[in-house]
Amino acid sequence: MIRRPPRSTPLYSSAASDVYKRQVSTQSTWDTRVAMSKLNMDFLREAIHNVYAERKERKFLETVELQVMLKDYDPQKDKRFAGSVRLPHVPRPKLKICVIGDAAHLEEAKKIEGIETKDLEGLRAFNRVKKDIKKWAKKYHVLLCTDSIVRQLTKVLGPILNKINRFPIAITHNESLAKKIDEVKSSVRFQLKKVLCMGTAVGNLELSEEQVRQNVTMSLNFLVSLLKKGWNNVKTVHIKSTMGKVERIYG
Repeated sequence: MIRRPPRSTPLYSSAASDVYKRQVSTQSTWDTRVAMSKLNMDFLREAIHNVYAERKERKFLETVELQVMLKDYDPQKDKRFAGSVRLPHVPRPKLKICVIGDAAHLEEAKKIEGIETKDLEGLRAFNRVKKDIKKWAKKYHVLLCTDSIVRQLTKVLGPILNKINRFPIAITHNESLAKKIDEVKSSVRFQLKKVLCMGTAVGNLELSEEQVRQNVTMSLNFLVSLLKKGWNNVKTVHIKSTMGKVERIYG
């Protein structure tokens, strides 16, 4: 009998066959992959300095956004990708998070400042009314949920959370909830959908310019690692603050 060599990539279910998902574990600090970047570090530092120089006093914390335009990619034909990377510095410290938990997780969540909670009975109170569920879920950037409750969500709420891109991240009692929340706040996600423009927050104006540079470099190099032709699939890259001018850093 002839044995086939092992596949270099895993098989996925038919429901996700059109999406190529890659999970990459990263350390809290950037490594030697920076050397592979095609970014001009002096040019990047100047662009970040311009972002900070143009900032004005606001009543809210401005984020630093990374905007990428891809090229030579056909979202209809090429495999779509999705991946997340944890950055060394938290880009969105005020990310709104709600924990859907059992008694233990709810008690743990109450000790963490700024975290709202919901129990299973609270979800049942929606009576599967899509409008009410959507209004509630849209208040948060991320939902976290005890793993044993995740299995019941579709039965209790229906498929609405999937449709509005708010399906919760499962949490277990084997990990610290505070550390999980910190990981979520530190992570950025890239996903190819129907358009070639991609954007995400990679920093905020309370970070130092050097911290933003590290986050930008790590985010962009990670995205490039997901592309089929690497940097050859990148057309242009810009950064900007929420209310600031656009600064070109590549292309």
